[in-house]
Amino acid sequence: MVEIEYFGGNAVKITSNKQVAVVDPKRSHFGLKDLDAKQAIEMVTANDLAVNDSDAILLVDGPGEYEVHGYSIKGIAANAYQDMDKNCKNNNIYSIEVDDVKIAILGNIEAKLSEVQLEEIGVVDILILPVGGGGFTLYGKEAAKIVKQIEPKIAVPIHFAGDGLNYEVAQDTDDEFTGELGATVEKMDKLVIKKITDLPENLQVIKLTRR
Repeated sequence: MVEIEYFGGNAVKITSNKQVAVVDPKRSHFGLKDLDAKQAIEMVTANDLAVNDSDAILLVDGPGEYEVHGYSIKGIAANAYQDMDKNCKNNNIYSIEVDDVKIAILGNIEAKLSEVQLEEIGVVDILILPVGGGGFTLYGKEAAKIVKQIEPKIAVPIHFAGDGLNYEVAQDTDDEFTGELGATVEKMDKLVIKKITDLPENLQVIKLTRR
């Protein structure tokens, strides 16, 4: 079983039968309390999104391969969105396999994936990616193009405008992203995959309620 919850910004919690992983837990950047990474796998797409919890089981903060408590994690280097003209690889993509579910998480990366990156990401069941734009992260249309490149079964938009979120750079809503894809959109509090056969045959957009 895999559960995915959204906490604003790029902050996501993944829960398996054995272990919790928190992604980009530092939420004080946009006016919310940081997530607790105690006894969790702490994964960050950029160093300034880490809480560096001393009680975390493992800090995953860059390229490489990691195996811990049923999680197989591959970190893939990427250019940050605002640095795309500088060829500065200072952001991360993560490919995760847990309980037979394959998840890809994109940070605030540039708007085009290379063939090498696509090969490293591999087959994806659930793609989690920012869509709010603002010159800081992927715009909706750019995020939709990446979804079409990766071809996941489920796309989960994150890092977009919402009540109570005070981003340093104003973000768009997720409307452009969902409109561009033209896929079925379902709203839910958390995404639960009990078994691999629960995954849809055709692309579905899951809009998670911020916790």
